[in-house]
Amino acid sequence: METSASLNAVVEQTSTFADWVHGKDASAPVPTCPKWTLADLVDHVGSTQRMVAMLVGERMAEPSEAFARYVPGPTDSAQWRTWLTDGAAQAKQAFESVADDTPVWDPSGDSAGVPFWSRRLFGEMCVHRADAAAAVGERYELAPEHAVGAIEDWLDTMTSEGYWQNRPDFAEAMRGAGQALHFHATDAPGEWVARREADRVALEHKHTEADVTVRGPAVELLLVLSRRRPLAASSLAVTGDRDLLGLWIEHMDWVTD
Repeated sequence: METSASLNAVVEQTSTFADWVHGKDASAPVPTCPKWTLADLVDHVGSTQRMVAMLVGERMAEPSEAFARYVPGPTDSAQWRTWLTDGAAQAKQAFESVADDTPVWDPSGDSAGVPFWSRRLFGEMCVHRADAAAAVGERYELAPEHAVGAIEDWLDTMTSEGYWQNRPDFAEAMRGAGQALHFHATDAPGEWVARREADRVALEHKHTEADVTVRGPAVELLLVLSRRRPLAASSLAVTGDRDLLGLWIEHMDWVTD
C-alpha cells in the first residue's frame, strides 16, 4: 500500500477508534490485551502516532529524542476523541512533508524508514481497533485488502532483521531447519510462507508446499496471527502440523501485552 493511502486509512480508522472510546470508562479492561486498560490502549495508540510524526517530520536518524518527548494521553476520556484525531492528523502531515526515500530511522534493520513507519502505523491501527472493539463491544470490520496489508505489516515486522536481533527470545524459539508455515487469504490476494531458518525467519510471497497451511478470510488470519482471536474460535482451515502453528502463534506476542 502506498504511503498516502496508508496514512489516509490511518486517519479514517483512528476516527472510528476515537468515536468508540470517547467518554468510556478509562479503567475498562481490554480483553485482547489482558494487561491493559482502555486508557492504556488509547495512550499507546495516540502516543505512538505522535512519536512517529516526530521521527518522520523531523527526519530523525535515531529515536532517543522522540522517546524523550513522549506525550501521554489525557486521563479524562471526554478528551480522547480530540486527542486521538489530532495525533493522526499530525502523523499524516508529517508524512506529507517527506518522500519515501527521505532518511529516517528504520528499526527493521533496513534503510526505508518512511515506508516502514507508514506501514507500521497502518498495521497498528488495524489491530488496535480490534482491541477497542473488544473493549467497548463494537463490531469489528475490516476490508479484506486492508486486512492483507495489516498481515503484511505484521509478518514483515516479525521477520525483520531488527526484530530478530532485538528479541532474542523470539529468535531462539523460531530457529529451525527450514520448517515452513503457509498463510493464505481466500478473499483477497495474499499468500505468505514463513520459513524457519537457523539465523532468521525468511518470508516469501508465493504458493508452495509447507509443513502447515492456514487458509481463510484475511481478517480472520489477521486476528489469529496477532493473537486477537483464538484459532479455535475462527473459521480458518488448517492442514498439516498444528503443533508448528501453535508454536508460531505462541510467540506472536508483540504489541499484545
